[in-house]
Amino acid sequence: MREIMKRKDTSTKIISLTRKIADKNAALVRRKNRNRKSNTRVIAITSGKGGVGKTNIVGNLGFALSQLGKKVLILDADLGLGNIDVLLGLAPKYNLSHVIAEEKSISEIIIKGPGNMNILPTSSGIQELTKLTKEQKIQILTELDSLIDSIDILLIDTAAGISSNVMYFNVSAQEIMVVVTPEPTSITDAYALMKVLSLKYSERHFNLLVNSASSKQDAHEVFRQLNLVADRFLDISIEYSGCVLFDENVTKGVRRQKIVSELYPDTRASRCYASLAKKICKSRPHHSPKGDTNFFWKDLIQNKFD
Repeated sequence: MREIMKRKDTSTKIISLTRKIADKNAALVRRKNRNRKSNTRVIAITSGKGGVGKTNIVGNLGFALSQLGKKVLILDADLGLGNIDVLLGLAPKYNLSHVIAEEKSISEIIIKGPGNMNILPTSSGIQELTKLTKEQKIQILTELDSLIDSIDILLIDTAAGISSNVMYFNVSAQEIMVVVTPEPTSITDAYALMKVLSLKYSERHFNLLVNSASSKQDAHEVFRQLNLVADRFLDISIEYSGCVLFDENVTKGVRRQKIVSELYPDTRASRCYASLAKKICKSRPHHSPKGDTNFFWKDLIQNKFD
């Protein structure tokens, strides 16, 4: 009996020592990761008003970037009403709701989209996802951080408006691209979005993309109007990213659940997306990643969302 107890005691000590070594190694890995800087660009594509074609832009831009040899990941961050999978004609079995419920990891829900880009789908019709807790938001960004080095560009398709989820994903990114159409309501809501991000979350730089413009001149006029008002009343800078010209083929693609860049690569909307993708590849972010990696969720939670 004494011999058996002695063996058990020795075994317990070995297990305890093994766990201590494992914990120490894990701590070293975490310390190393804190000093790591990722080269991945994180771009939030957002809008003040719904119905401006934001998700269509995300899908087509992701495709155009993948055609330039970039490894692209799209995060559908319109939590509760996600539809990037529907737009692309995909039928994911799992989505972000399974990650939040800790049933799946983020790497397990990734699906392939057109052009070999990767998609992180979210759910549709789950109201609870529109009001995530701080811990759940941290969980999403932490898991994203674990795979960020394997991609070149992460596009975050936010919901429209100024809800806490929209703000959260916008300030988590390196770059914020605001989508607007020539409609007065869209212009007003885009200004309101930038105003909130500026005054409440200290965002100072925005990129502006005009969608469904009748001409390049009309698109630039929209930019001029917004920039004039912002320059007068807000302490921000707005850079003109370009425009996507109105194209009936975009609607045809939506009905067929195909993005226009894949279905009609030579149409004028597709050429606009190709031009925007090239511009992004040639440009550099206006500021380095926020925090130790591309995401700065620790500071975000503690300072901006308390």
